[in-house]
Formats: sequence, C-alpha cells, structure tokens
Amino acid sequence: MNQSSASRVLYAVHQGTYVLKLVGDVRVSCCATLDDFIEGMFKDPQMSAVVIDLSETTIIDSTALGLVAKIAVFFRKSFDIKPVIISTNPDVDRILDSMGFEAVFNIVHEAPVIDPALADLPDKGCTEACATEKVLEAHKILMSMNAKNAETFKEVVATLEDQGVGGAGCQDINKPTHQVNR
Repeated sequence: MNQSSASRVLYAVHQGTYVLKLVGDVRVSCCATLDDFIEGMFKDPQMSAVVIDLSETTIIDSTALGLVAKIAVFFRKSFDIKPVIISTNPDVDRILDSMGFEAVFNIVHEAPVIDPALADLPDKGCTEACATEKVLEAHKILMSMNAKNAETFKEVVATLEDQGVGGAGCQDINKPTHQVNR
C-alpha cells in the first residue's frame, strides 16, 4: 500500500521539538510511514516536545488517529505532559472531540503563527499484512484512551485478533529506517 497522492506526511525538528504535519486525506495507506517516524522519534534522547499540525488535514481515519494517540501515550509516560495538536478544520475537530483527544492533547484551534520549513517523509510503503497490523495496534491505543473508544472499537479489535492479526506483518517495515535530519 502506498501513501496516497492525496496525503502528505511532513516533519521538522528543532532543538528537541518535533513538528509533524499531516496534509490532505490521511488514512491507513500512510500509516507505515507515520509509525516508522514516530518510533524513530521516540528513540531520540533530545526529544522534548511534539506539535502535530492537522491544519491542512481534510480527513483522518481512526488508524491514523490511533498512531497520533500513540504519541500522547508516550509523552504521558515519559514526560507527564500533553503534546500539542493544531486543528483548524471543524470536521477534524469533531473527530478529535468524539475520540476524547482533548484529554491527552492540548488542542489549538488557530493556524500556526510560524510555518517551519518542513520536509516530506519518504513513503515507506506498506504490505496488506502490515497495514492490518497497524490497524490493530492503532485501535488498541484508541481503546486504551477511554471507555467510549473501548466500546466503539472492541469489535474491530476482536475481529482482527480472531483473524490472527498481530504477527510478523510489519517485520521488516517496523524497523525504523528514517534518519532525522537536524
């Protein structure tokens, strides 16, 4: 599965602050790229803050949201702080609200004042097995956020687990290959 031409994943890093910008129609097809970057980011000992810019996101599916939530989980455990989400699209705001993101992120509803120079993340590509594994992981993360999400996604997770998802579908893809350019 290739990252859709209708979506882009961009980033910048400055003095331990990561900016991750998701543009367009953000769906499971770009999740291997997104997750690879997130995993690499978690290994950076200089990382101290994350801003997730959704100001140009038109649609974001639950798998991508689960991977974004993975950042909040990491920051809560590692730093006891909330990362920032910038969202100016009312449709995206409704999705964030319905998933309970305000409990784990500081959400700003204004366009960024500074537009940092962002680089495109290279498309990592994703097999169907890997995509399915990312769907399972992301939905488990969403379920862990609150009771409403647990109820909403329990059947999706149960079905995927019954199908034996969660094996080695992302074995080679899961190894972070992205080097952060500072």
